[in-house]
Parts: sequence; C-alpha cells; structure tokens
Amino acid sequence: MKLQHRIALISVAAAAVAGFVYSQIYIHEKNRKEIKEVAGELAATWKSQLRLNEEQTQMLEDSIIEYTIKKNEIINSSLGINQQINKLKTIQNSEYKSLKKFLTEDQFENYVHLNKQLTRKS
Repeated sequence: MKLQHRIALISVAAAAVAGFVYSQIYIHEKNRKEIKEVAGELAATWKSQLRLNEEQTQMLEDSIIEYTIKKNEIINSSLGINQQINKLKTIQNSEYKSLKKFLTEDQFENYVHLNKQLTRKS
C-alpha cells in the first residue's frame, strides 16, 4: 500500500475515533446534567423531610449523583442478574456508610425508613 493511502486510512480512522469519543463525552455530559438536576430536586425534598442544613443538603446531592452513576453502570452492564444484585447491594452498603458520615443517626434512620416506603410504592 502506498504511503499516501496509509496516511489517508489512518486519518479516516483517527477522525472516526475522535467522533466516537466526542459523542461519548457529549452523551455522558448530557446524562450527568440530567442526573444533577434530578439529584438537586431529590436533595431539596430530603432537606425538608429530614431537616437537613445547607452543607448536609449539598453533601447528599453529591452522594446521590455519585451513587446513581455507579448504580446505572451496573444496571447497564452485561453482568447476570445475580451479579448485578450483589454489586448493587455492595454499593448500597457503601452509600449508607457515606451517608452516616454527614447525617445524624435520626436523619439516617428516617432516610432509610422513608426510602423503603418510596421504593415499595413504585
């Protein structure tokens, strides 16, 4: 193959890869923006339900974003259902440890209780 053909082929491949990477970044940013909006609304709801201060509310919003992304990655993975369930349980335990760092014991207990009620209604 001539050098010019190789350069052209490499250029086309590089452009395709660059386009793919850009589209993935765009999609990820769009999804992150949507998650951030929903997390803000959820944190505001929890703020009134649990009587959180501003710092706790911001930490809860950050936590919601972090753990939603982690959970979505598992749910959208090609893992089997049992593996997904086990990984989601592990993430939930990690999430609870994180929440216990900035919520009072009463706030945490109310969070768990209310969260269970909400998920049962869904």
